[in-house]
Amino acid sequence: MSYTRPKNLKQKLKKFALILLGLYIMVGTALYVLQEKFLFLPETLPLDYTYELAYEYDEYFLDTPNNGVINTLHIKANNPKGAILYFHGNAGSLQRWSKIVEYLVAMDYDVYVMDYRTYGKSKGVLSEEALYNDAKVCYEHLEQFWNEEHIIVYGRSLGSAMATKMASIKNPKKLILESPFYNIEDVAKKRFPIFPIKNLLKYRLQNNQHIKHAKCPISIIHGTNDFVVPFSSGEKLHKESPKDKTTFTVIENGGHNNLNEFDEYHKLIKEILQ
Repeated sequence: MSYTRPKNLKQKLKKFALILLGLYIMVGTALYVLQEKFLFLPETLPLDYTYELAYEYDEYFLDTPNNGVINTLHIKANNPKGAILYFHGNAGSLQRWSKIVEYLVAMDYDVYVMDYRTYGKSKGVLSEEALYNDAKVCYEHLEQFWNEEHIIVYGRSLGSAMATKMASIKNPKKLILESPFYNIEDVAKKRFPIFPIKNLLKYRLQNNQHIKHAKCPISIIHGTNDFVVPFSSGEKLHKESPKDKTTFTVIENGGHNNLNEFDEYHKLIKEILQ
């Protein structure tokens, strides 16, 4: 005896499949159109905002290619041993990050930190090329005060992209990467595994390519419980970095925003800077 599936069941299954396809296309389109909303989480500041810091600082507005105006702070240590060019993470502005980097100033280093386009007081249209160009302008502005042999480049999370790029085209003394990623595609694939991420991305941020060209000592630090930039992504980046120049410090149970709560983090930074 044969069994014929009822037409209404076939119609329901077809309708369900069409709904799933529609949702897939809708989410995929959103990933393409709104990817900057996922990648960049800026906080804007009024131009007359005054930073309140424990150290003296100079504030600059640098004109950069592609009609950028980049707000930077040069925070000054009392007896500096050198300078740290700090590229911050993807959320907030210098209102927050200027406070975070005071930890490094307290270790007797000038810290030079920028806000990316659309962040804080910085202006301009975002693009990968623009981010790298802006970082280069800031690096070269810092060179007016410090020679390269005294400049350490520090990249945190998103900032690791600008940091590795600068280390690939410049000659800083050292490169420090906190919670870095292999490249953006690697992170996005882990979050959206069913989508053709490679074809959707406008940004590549290929740390894995840039780090190969770094000529200075490299220190990578990553937490095993990082759910923003997976530990595996930082681990893959370490495998691509020059073996004779790189150290990889693993923070067991460390997350994305709390590495400074672990002794291993403080030990590493002190070893690098002192």
